[in-house]
Amino acid sequence: MTEEIERPKKKMKKVGIKAPILTAISYLLPLVVASGLLIAIGNLTGGQNVTTLEGITIPSALTTIGVFGMGLLPSFIAGYIAYAIADRPGLAPGFLMGQVASFLGAGFLGGMIGGIIAGYIALWLETYLTVPKWAQALMPMMIIPTLTTIAAGLIMVFILGGPIAAITAGLTAFIKRLDYSQKFVTGFILGFIQHLDYGGAISKVPNLICDGMMADGIYGPEAVKVLGSMAPPFGVTLALVLSKYVFKKPVFKLSEIENIKVAFPMGVCMITEGVIPIAMNDLVRTVISTALGDAVCGAIAFSMGVESMVPSGGMFVVPMMRNPGWALVALLAGALVTALLLVLLKRPLKPEEVDDLNTEEEEEEVDLSGLSFS
Repeated sequence: MTEEIERPKKKMKKVGIKAPILTAISYLLPLVVASGLLIAIGNLTGGQNVTTLEGITIPSALTTIGVFGMGLLPSFIAGYIAYAIADRPGLAPGFLMGQVASFLGAGFLGGMIGGIIAGYIALWLETYLTVPKWAQALMPMMIIPTLTTIAAGLIMVFILGGPIAAITAGLTAFIKRLDYSQKFVTGFILGFIQHLDYGGAISKVPNLICDGMMADGIYGPEAVKVLGSMAPPFGVTLALVLSKYVFKKPVFKLSEIENIKVAFPMGVCMITEGVIPIAMNDLVRTVISTALGDAVCGAIAFSMGVESMVPSGGMFVVPMMRNPGWALVALLAGALVTALLLVLLKRPLKPEEVDDLNTEEEEEEVDLSGLSFS
């Protein structure tokens, strides 16, 4: 008598690609931050990446550990993309696809694609593969990971790995060959699109590109990302100062001023979203002003060789950047452009429009003489 085979009772769930990538980035970020900080601290104190323990110093140890961490980026992004798609059965195959991507020279992009492939193969097997009841317990820890690794690994090695590696090498070579004027234009474009929606879905695309290039050893775009995150909140804050004390032109309502007081410290910590409540009151003019300010910031930073090995941290990581002086110049220039455009483009407000919180209205006196407590 043959043993009964269980039939799948559900269709493969729809996961998409964007959500798993964003989930993977959330897991990846602590590794990138820690590794980048170790490299930056090690380099600032005279350390270098070493391959032996002979004569190693503490700064060199920090730099080397950071480099090890950066080398794990393809595996991390692949593993957690696969995990987000197929849960636990996809984790190990995803990490292995990241290792395959590193071996093939496909880098961060190869890790992303390998993770997506591994995740969906594991999800398909989990949904449609039928096994005897006695083998059900082996599905998540042996059968699915093994079959997924075989299928995804062969696809990466024999089909996709070579082309992805060629694309990665070509992009790296292209960035490194850019001259001053080309870097200026590239930084301008990258800065312009970097924070069009202040940390929303549009911003995720260029940010992911910057993170991917950082994983492949190109740190200039990452500096554009870090500085560009701070330029909008700094710009609206400077616009408030200029409008009040230089131009004598009120362009912000009291509610917007209160939001700016919150946006500035958020900007110091590289949180752009604090600008959103201000932008919503005058969306077109604010987006134009902040995008052009970011573009100027990106153009100066990228063309002057500013680099960041740390993907986040705001003003606290600027001293660890390469060419930190030019980083500050780029940030101030971007904020100033944003501020001037906001003051010039926004229409002056009447006194009654400024006070939208009604702070000058006197509170009505309440007559309590008619109350009785008996």
